[in-house]
Formats: sequence, structure tokens, C-alpha cells
Amino acid sequence: MEYISYEQVSPIQEVVSSSKPFILGNTEESSLEQITKNHIIPVYTKTNEPLISHSEFIDAASYLAKDIFHGEMILKPNVRVSHPVKGRIPEAKDKPANQLYDWEKTIYYERAMFVIEVPSIQSVIDGNTLSLTIGGVKAYNTDNLYSRTQSDQHFKMFIGFQNKVCSNLCIWTDGFMSDVKVRTLGQLKGVMRTMIENYNQNYHLHNLSKLTDYSITEHQFAQLIGRARMYQHLPTEIRNGIPPILFGDQQMNSVVRDFYKDESFCRDSSGNINLWKLYNLFTGANKSSYIDSFLDRSVNAYNLSEQLRYALDGKSESWYLN
Repeated sequence: MEYISYEQVSPIQEVVSSSKPFILGNTEESSLEQITKNHIIPVYTKTNEPLISHSEFIDAASYLAKDIFHGEMILKPNVRVSHPVKGRIPEAKDKPANQLYDWEKTIYYERAMFVIEVPSIQSVIDGNTLSLTIGGVKAYNTDNLYSRTQSDQHFKMFIGFQNKVCSNLCIWTDGFMSDVKVRTLGQLKGVMRTMIENYNQNYHLHNLSKLTDYSITEHQFAQLIGRARMYQHLPTEIRNGIPPILFGDQQMNSVVRDFYKDESFCRDSSGNINLWKLYNLFTGANKSSYIDSFLDRSVNAYNLSEQLRYALDGKSESWYLN
């Protein structure tokens, strides 16, 4: 594992984090500026009090990144949104949709995900450059907008690394908070700061680099894929004792295809594949996931790779390889 450091870098950059899409499934590209300027903010329907907006969440993360990683290069957020909620101003209520002017339309997106890259904090694993990355997910459908009093608002947030060759995100449990419940923006900032400051990037990178030391054969890969498809159909009493694989048939098909065809992470000439490449096949397949399941599957891909490593090292058994 090789570390790369940068000196005297500018803390503010106009380049957008990860120019390649980090997620594709049912999303479209947006920006902090566009969300701030054009998107309305959902409210609690009983009181008309605003929820924490997508733009406030993203802006808070950007501020914390610049504050905690002072002096490092911080790129602009890369934002993806999905599930648009469209509307119109009252004066245009009787107009046909194709005759509406832009200023007569309103919109916000139910779900948004963003990443903020810190490219001056990098490492190289198996020839792949990884950059420190911070991000989060906000989905309004998880909030109770009909509450009579202000209720908890739900967020997901993470810190990890992004593979620059393919924009795959490398996230593990200790850098992921799956259900943050807060009521104010100040509380949200506090939770995010704690997550970032407690993240052990060296330990994460160490574990990622160890994946390059272990390989599975084509036969073991075939067994892994077969057992992954069997998992969802197992009797409950058997499934409860097995670590889950959260990837569906669409993602598993992508993993199998790329096992043979991916330019960066396919099997070697003998048919074997190391766990680092296998991990990236799963994180690559995860790009087709929807925003609401993306981060959970990202962590699941890492956990699966670690389970396989422990099994190959003789420290435990894996049902997927037995």
C-alpha cells in the first residue's frame, strides 16, 4: 500500500468531486447550487415548519470537511437526486402541462445522495488510487411529514475512500451511520463531526490492502455466486445464522459478467481473482442500486470481502465457500 501526500494545496476547488457517476440507478445529476436555488423545501404539513433541506445537509458536510481537513484540497460536492416531486404555482393551476413556463413550475426531489472528495488524502492499492470521500443520503420518504409536532428526521452518512479508476465507493461499518435521527441542523452537524473525527482511515486502508493477498478460484467464485442466489430462499432458521448478501439478481449478473470482462478487475489468466478485485466487482455492480439501498449494499460488499478473507485465512468458516 503506497501513500500519496500533497503539500501547499488550495483548500477550495471548483472541480466537482468524482467526475464519473458514483451511482446510476434511477438518479440524475444535480448540484448544490441548483438544489439551493431551484428546489422547494418540504415542510411538516400540520405546522408548515421546514425540514432540514438537501442543500443544508450538503452545505454542512462541505463546511465540516473544510474545517476538519483544514489545508487539504476539498472538491465541490457531486450530487445525485431521484424521485422528483413536481408542482406548480397557484396562478398556473389550469394550464396544460406543456404550456407551463419554468417559473410556474416547482420541484423537489424525495431522495438525494452526495459525495465530497478530499483528493489530497490518497492511497494506492493494487495500482488503484483511492481518495478520501465524505457523503450522505437524505430521503424525505423516511420522515413523518404528517406529525403534529416536530419529529425526528432521518439521514445516512459515511466517510471512506473512492477508487479513482472507476469511482467505486469503499465504505465499511465504522465509517457508516445508517440511521441518524436528529431534529435540528446543529444536531446533524454534531453527529457528522463525531463520525468524521472517529474514523480510522489507516486501519480501513490496511484492511483494504490485505484483500490483495487472498484469491479465490473460478470454482469458488461460481460457488459464491450460486450460494448468494440460494440465500434468499433458505429456510428462516438456516438463513438467520448466515451473514446476508444484500445484492439482487441484477447486481449479481453484473458481477458475473465483469468477472470475465471488466478491464480493471476481471479474473487473471489462471481463472483466479483476488479479493480486492472481487470487492470492486461488487461495488461496481452496486452503482445500479437505488439511493435508499446504495450505502447498505456498499457496507455489505466490504463485510462479505472480509468474511471471505477470514475464511481463506482459516480464522472462520464461510457458508458461501463451503
